[in-house]
Amino acid sequence: MKFFLTLFTLVAGSFALTGTAAADVTGVWETVGGKSHVEIKSCNTDKFCGEIIWLNEPNNEQGTPKQDVNNSEEDLRSRPILGISLLKDLEKSGANEWDDGTIYNPEDGQTYSSEMSLMDDKTLEVKGCVLFICKTQTWKRVR
Repeated sequence: MKFFLTLFTLVAGSFALTGTAAADVTGVWETVGGKSHVEIKSCNTDKFCGEIIWLNEPNNEQGTPKQDVNNSEEDLRSRPILGISLLKDLEKSGANEWDDGTIYNPEDGQTYSSEMSLMDDKTLEVKGCVLFICKTQTWKRVR
């Protein structure tokens, strides 16, 4: 009987660990089309942020690092795309969900409300929304 109780405890514990691991959104994620890699990490106790750490095409036609030329704030247009905080202040809202954050789109220079859902250990759905209109991207885990 003691053997079965120990076995049950080990099996139940492994399910608990699997659930915890599946909800880990931290790591490096490849964006749609392999354009960039975003590292998601805790930016304070309860929130998560993501920074662009790699670009497939890091340089512009002149061979210099791409800059945030489309930013709605003129003084930020000379900052490099590499290193931009793309995701900010996402809060855990469910087992595999984060909400109430923002996502910056360097392609149009705008910031949108954002949420994300971890579909499985290697797939993350990221949404950017204006009012009730959302665009969803699927990102793949790099590491």
